[in-house]
Amino acid sequence: MSGEIKKIDSIKNMAVFQDFRWASSVRDGGNNIAEFKKINILYGRNYSGKTTLSRIFRALETGSISDKYISPEFELSFDGGSNATQNSLNSHGQVVRVFNEDFVRDNLRFIVDDEQTINSFAILGEDNTKFEEEIEKHEAELGSEEDRSGLLGDLLGAEDKFKEARKAHDDKSSELEGKLRDKANKAGTGIKHNKSFGDANYNVPKIKTDITTVTKDTYSPLIDEQVGKFHDLLREEPKPEIPESSSFNLQYSVIASKAKELIEKKIQASDPIQELLNDAALATWVRTGRGHHQGKRDKCAFCGSDLPPDLWEKLDKHFNQESEELRQALDNLLGSIERERSRVPNLLKIKNSGFYSNFTTDLDSLVEQLSTQSASYCASLDSIKEQIEKRKDDIFTPLEFDEPESFENALNAVRDSFEQVRNESNQFTASLSADQSEARAALRLHEVHTFINDIKYEGECTAIDTLNAAMGKAEEAKNTAKEKVDAKRAKINELKAQLKDESKGADRVNDYLNNFFGHQSLSLKAIEENPEDASSGYRFEVTRNDKKAFHLSEGECSLIAFCYFMAKLEDIETKGNQPIIWIDDPISSLDANHIFFVYSLINAAIVKPKNFLQLFISTHNLDFLKYLKRISNDYNGKGDKRIKIREFFLVERSDDSSQICLMPGYLKNYVTEFNYLFHQIYKCATAESIDDGNYHEFYNFGNNARKFLEIYLYYRYPNGVDGDDKLLKFFGEDSIPAIFTDRVNNEYSHLCGGFERGASPIEVPEMKTVAQQIISKIKDDADQYSALLQSIGVKDDLIGKDFNKTQEAQ
Repeated sequence: MSGEIKKIDSIKNMAVFQDFRWASSVRDGGNNIAEFKKINILYGRNYSGKTTLSRIFRALETGSISDKYISPEFELSFDGGSNATQNSLNSHGQVVRVFNEDFVRDNLRFIVDDEQTINSFAILGEDNTKFEEEIEKHEAELGSEEDRSGLLGDLLGAEDKFKEARKAHDDKSSELEGKLRDKANKAGTGIKHNKSFGDANYNVPKIKTDITTVTKDTYSPLIDEQVGKFHDLLREEPKPEIPESSSFNLQYSVIASKAKELIEKKIQASDPIQELLNDAALATWVRTGRGHHQGKRDKCAFCGSDLPPDLWEKLDKHFNQESEELRQALDNLLGSIERERSRVPNLLKIKNSGFYSNFTTDLDSLVEQLSTQSASYCASLDSIKEQIEKRKDDIFTPLEFDEPESFENALNAVRDSFEQVRNESNQFTASLSADQSEARAALRLHEVHTFINDIKYEGECTAIDTLNAAMGKAEEAKNTAKEKVDAKRAKINELKAQLKDESKGADRVNDYLNNFFGHQSLSLKAIEENPEDASSGYRFEVTRNDKKAFHLSEGECSLIAFCYFMAKLEDIETKGNQPIIWIDDPISSLDANHIFFVYSLINAAIVKPKNFLQLFISTHNLDFLKYLKRISNDYNGKGDKRIKIREFFLVERSDDSSQICLMPGYLKNYVTEFNYLFHQIYKCATAESIDDGNYHEFYNFGNNARKFLEIYLYYRYPNGVDGDDKLLKFFGEDSIPAIFTDRVNNEYSHLCGGFERGASPIEVPEMKTVAQQIISKIKDDADQYSALLQSIGVKDDLIGKDFNKTQEAQ
């Protein structure tokens, strides 16, 4: 059961409603979206779209909409959250009854063609007491929505519980959905806006997909170290290719082999000097001194003694060519060692800046290895150097070469490792984009995993599942209760079908025609299609003085059609089902008396007995609107609490498009324009000062006062007296108020010929004075003045004794 209709959310492509939106059009003074109430009065001029609205409601009744509309669209919201559209006309579950021209055309074809008949309908018969008692019993069991009794009361209770369960579930779901929405795309903190792993198109469906991923057993959460590496990777920019390092070409093997050969080489002097052989230091001293003396001195530079003539021959025999060649070879090898040693620091320069940050650890390790192996390599060279120098100091004594450990392969291995890292870094450039995408995805999933742990997502889902199960049980209980209501209604309708009497339908129409409208001669007659066949049914015929009527006036057609509709509200398909009723302009071609009788019939047969779930009445007639304002605005709610049930709407057309809005106060609150004009003058007379809230009352005062006095004085002096004379008679012997009033009325209601008037500000004091003078004279007729105050809702007269004293003083 959907309940009352709350809004017509939208209408498209339906006559003057091209793109109507309730939320943007129907708002109250506080800019809140208004809704339909139990009784709804809609006023609109002809061709404003009232009948189009009634056709939307009739579509809910008949299940189809006119094929004359091209691609019509509309949506209505019901109390409880359900809705109806042009594609779902039969699922609302409510009984809807609409009176409009389509209803008349479909049911009263006689009005269009006097050769046609009027559809018959059946109301409950009156003779079968047994069936009636059984129907009453079932109706008591069915109960009523208003009293919340019987099966209908059980259904309402079940619907309330379902609504509560659905609200609890929806609120919990919305709460979680809000958390997911904020985490997905909230400005500043949402994943969408994260510079590291954000996605410009990230949204709630995507975070739900990620949650599914991180809640699987196959997902492994990241550790802090991995998170740091991924962030470092995302900061990387593509780097230029790193060139291959130069080959080391280490000479250690050659040096070691040569050193072994020279250090262990055996030589001897041709005529050795034993003393020099025994003292290597002395031999070195002599050899060095030889170079400073031979061919240069005759005397010893150290002691000054004469050098023996055969000294150089003896020394040449001792320091022969073989020993000098060995010495030279050793010197050359020492030079090779120094050159090799000087190359070591520059064999490989490892610069981290050329590599990606994920290779930093490997590079740091290579730097350490290179330093260690380089030091060891140099130490081995130093050991060879030391042995060479030792042999050089004792050139004639062969030594056993002690070959140090070779670190040549270890150094080459460092270079090989460096080349591997270099190649990987160069290859990494090609895969950087893909790797960064993987890093973003991993960091995003890590963020989602952390998020669902923070909000206890699993517990939230469990709570929602529990509420969903409760909602399912509540819905099941509601459906069960509805099935019982439907079954009970079907049983009642079955019993009513056995009681139906179509002749009574015509009688009820005649009751309305005679009792409400006084048409004794005009009536509806039920005629059996086949008197010999009891099951053949009836047809209705319009008669005048018991003879078939022809050439009905438009007013008579309107009366018969409306009485037919009112009587049909009591047919077996409608009575007792609390229908939603729409009555579209039922007073066409009726005079003032009949307009009042239409209002009286609606009030007596529908409103007062509360035989409806919701009532809509539309009209273009201000007199009818005046009567509709009398419909009570109070309705019994729960207990003794009374609630407002009435709302007024305006259907307004601008060019080729119409809108629905709340009825303005001037149209809703006043019985006539006369009351409205009096109210405006009264407000000017009682105003303390002019401000933004009341300036328009003073701005329009000239027109309002002039129109009010024209109406008031016309009925007071209906003998053709001129306007100025009427003012003088109205204000009495004192002509000053009359002249003052006439000046304000004319000057402030016209600008033609008075440019300076339009360029000057409004003079509030003189307007207030005129307003008070008018009110003062009206107060001479106390009864009329009191009635006028009541018509504008004023209980305590604000213009009291102080004003009267002021007038007397003046």
